[in-house]
Amino acid sequence: MGEERAGERAGQERMLAEVERELAETAAETGVARLDPRIREAIAATPRERFVDHDHRPRAYDNTPLPLGHGQTISQPFIVALMTQLAAPGPEDKVLDVGTGSGWQAAILARLAREVHGLEVIPELARQARSRLQALGLENVVIHEGDGWRGLPEAAPFDVIVVAAAAPEIPPALEEQLAPGGRLVIPVGPTHGRQWLTLVEKDAQGHLHRRRLLPVAFVPLVRPPG
Repeated sequence: MGEERAGERAGQERMLAEVERELAETAAETGVARLDPRIREAIAATPRERFVDHDHRPRAYDNTPLPLGHGQTISQPFIVALMTQLAAPGPEDKVLDVGTGSGWQAAILARLAREVHGLEVIPELARQARSRLQALGLENVVIHEGDGWRGLPEAAPFDVIVVAAAAPEIPPALEEQLAPGGRLVIPVGPTHGRQWLTLVEKDAQGHLHRRRLLPVAFVPLVRPPG
């Protein structure tokens, strides 16, 4: 067990060093030059290998997306770190994680915010994410099955919304469910075309300010059948 934990820690440190390098390289586009210490600590405390399939565990700390099945992926650590920092969840914030997938992003957010709601359209992935989060003892996160395009109106408004799949346009429901002063981070663009990581900020008067930051490649934001 001691050797396993040591290997896990070494993998985390190697992964975080890669994340820091990419943040520095893309800082001119994103405005994020390095990880906030709170976010670095949250990522380091959330072992990625617990959120990937057994066959992919040897690559759990590679700075790359990995397949989850059902046509979905666990996002690249650099992108998860960047989106988390852009979203800037505070300790009293309520967060919506759209496209929860493996649950890794939700677990990181749960260490940074007061309350996290994960939304996943594929029932099997939702069940797996729920089980992984429970195993880590994270009690301030709830996983819901549902359509990311409509958000989670029954729990809105949210201080932070993070979307881990690309939409051809920003779903209006997500902007509506953003609280004044809130931040929405989402990849926007067609499935096989140019996508942009986009930051949406809602000011105190409810006006929206959108910024395209970085070209990205995400799986599409899936809608439920029917």
